[in-house]
Amino acid sequence: MTYQSVFQRYEIKYILTRAQAAAVKEAIAGKMHIDEYGPTTIRNIYFDTDNYRIIRTSLDKPVYKEKLRIRSYRYAGSEDTVFVELKKKYEGVVYKRRTEVMSCLAMDWLAAYGDAPEDSQIAREITYFRDFYKTLAPKVFISYLREAYVPVSGETDLRITFDTDILGREGDLSFASGIYGQKILPDDQVLMEIKVPGVVPLWLSRILSRNGIRKQSYSKYGGYYIDYILHNDTDKDQKGVLLYA
Repeated sequence: MTYQSVFQRYEIKYILTRAQAAAVKEAIAGKMHIDEYGPTTIRNIYFDTDNYRIIRTSLDKPVYKEKLRIRSYRYAGSEDTVFVELKKKYEGVVYKRRTEVMSCLAMDWLAAYGDAPEDSQIAREITYFRDFYKTLAPKVFISYLREAYVPVSGETDLRITFDTDILGREGDLSFASGIYGQKILPDDQVLMEIKVPGVVPLWLSRILSRNGIRKQSYSKYGGYYIDYILHNDTDKDQKGVLLYA
């Protein structure tokens, strides 16, 4: 397998206006460019307990928090491969473990409490997480359009992502279904993340400062939970918008 299976980095989030996002992209153009995949629709299925213990704990902003999800970067049928990801955050540092398995095996492993499809340290960690929470089940499907920027030189691990069209839903939790759901972030806003193994480079910090950009705590799954599960906000406009099938 050629994919990266272990990550350790800082992930710093910012909510931007469309104008701010355009300004940042223009300012970083000499040092960074969009990655080889181009704009990509990312699909995620988040797992939680019957009382949403995992996301409720995360929203309390503890020193340590964790989440489990299945992710795909494309439409995925039952025999297509997806990523099972265990993500932990401790004192601001993000640790991510992931393994690539067939979609049907991933769901059997996590949702039906079947055997792990492989014998590896990462698989054992994921199985332990599943068993620890006891009532774990797929809860929310979240999708978004992402543009990822990487250094032109390729010499550093710096990565900047811009996410738009962030949608969530509680039903039809399948990677083989269309992209639709409730809006989590307004159309005029962009979620930017800076992913870096250490401090943000000075040149990038200056770009953020010039454009009045400040870091914020934000969670896509958390945003959906607050707006549509906790508050059950039926007045939110344009629920159920279909982007494409």
